[in-house]
Amino acid sequence: MHHYWPIKHDDKCRSIKFAVDWGNSHKEKAKNIGKAASQFIQQDLKMEYVYDYMFHLLNEYSKLLTFKPFIPRKAVELCSETMACPAHGLEKKFMMESMVKGPADSNPCTLSPPYDPASFNAIIRRKENSIKQVELWEKNYWDDQSKQP
Repeated sequence: MHHYWPIKHDDKCRSIKFAVDWGNSHKEKAKNIGKAASQFIQQDLKMEYVYDYMFHLLNEYSKLLTFKPFIPRKAVELCSETMACPAHGLEKKFMMESMVKGPADSNPCTLSPPYDPASFNAIIRRKENSIKQVELWEKNYWDDQSKQP
């Protein structure tokens, strides 16, 4: 495993129970997965990537909508400063961090692929192998559990 533990979608409770039991009996490996997850979040989940993703997601989603938007008569425009200035503590900190401070260096309509095809295929294979490994461990675990009196 790298920075996550795969959970089966069709048998979540048993899958989570196995993951917890595995983590309790493999504390050092579980700790390494947690460290890798923390590192992944700090390095790869930056707000600029989140905004790019949200833009593309909402752009594609909007193509499916049939509702015609309109501005209500009593609508009031809010600026980001209007919302952030009266905020305090973490709320203000997060609002200030996520506020657009200037134009982006790149066009939001084009996201360059983060990986070349060979690297991307290697990531997909590694993910598939991780899932197969966990599924095998989980199957063996539950087989052993059913054999116990």
